Amino acid sequence: MKWMRFRIRTNEESEDIIVSSLFDIGLEGAQIEDNAPLSAQDKEQMFIDAPELEPDETVEIEKGAAYLNFYVEIDDENLLTVNLTDDEGTELKVKKTPEEMKEDIKQVLDDLRTFSDIGDGTISVDVTEDIDWINNWKQYFHKFYIDDILVIPSWEKADDEEDKAQLVLHIDPGTAFGTGMHETTQLCIRMLRKYVTEGAQVLDVGTGSGVLSILSLMFGAGHAVGTDLDKCALPAVKENMENNNISPDRFDMMIGNIIDDKEVQDRVGYGRYDIVVANILAGVLVPLTPQVSAHIKKGGIYITSGIINTKEEEVKKAHLDAGFEVLEIHHQGDWVSITSRKN
Repeated sequence: MKWMRFRIRTNEESEDIIVSSLFDIGLEGAQIEDNAPLSAQDKEQMFIDAPELEPDETVEIEKGAAYLNFYVEIDDENLLTVNLTDDEGTELKVKKTPEEMKEDIKQVLDDLRTFSDIGDGTISVDVTEDIDWINNWKQYFHKFYIDDILVIPSWEKADDEEDKAQLVLHIDPGTAFGTGMHETTQLCIRMLRKYVTEGAQVLDVGTGSGVLSILSLMFGAGHAVGTDLDKCALPAVKENMENNNISPDRFDMMIGNIIDDKEVQDRVGYGRYDIVVANILAGVLVPLTPQVSAHIKKGGIYITSGIINTKEEEVKKAHLDAGFEVLEIHHQGDWVSITSRKN
């Protein structure tokens, strides 16, 4: 089997937002090359049995730079097969030429440049032979704990561990986005657990796989609304809600940009949320924060993460400029969460 590799040169801070954004055009996984140190947990989760996909040791990566490698199957007619999702959340297999795929990637990167510094953003293309690495990575992802919350992928069973955990979260990380393992997600989870009250109304901006919305409802929230730019979030959240026995009437999902899309803003509603949570990079949080003020109740709690430590003061200033009172700032690894209240 042959795979076409699209290699993007960017910076470490933009890795997550580019990976997430490219899901929308059918790129479902990334190999990351950078100088950021790996934790022991990172190393345990890495797929390491495909030498063809290991980083190019001849490329010296300068500090702060990163390369994202995306692999798409290529057939005998030199066409690529990608999985897309339509407006109703139906998954479709679509054929594209390499030139079309490269142009789609370029368009996504150009869109991201309008609100975020993604670095160089150059794209190179080559072909590699490969084994079934898309599925084989699953053998390296196992159940884990976030404090006393047990997180389990769909292919594992809790066994007797389910009795020991305070909460059990069933998440299929193969559908979209995150699992709860990333530091920024864990920072948000701890703040949600502290501030969610019985019956609270929660807005989750950048919902992804639905981890934060699902846990908010498990913590006692009455209803959650999620927004995301990626249509892949629709089937992902639906599946994960079902896996955790969350009734559909407790969650609404919307696709669109709440920062500048008036239709999304109106559907989300104004002055109605007890808690707004946003686990997004700093470059998005800064323009997002003034808009959040319109949707959150007076006295409501605003939880943000996805903030690399070098951007802490920039995001803190955005909270203050929007009229929020900063309550807590927490760090985990190189990442920061800022929690504030609307006065």
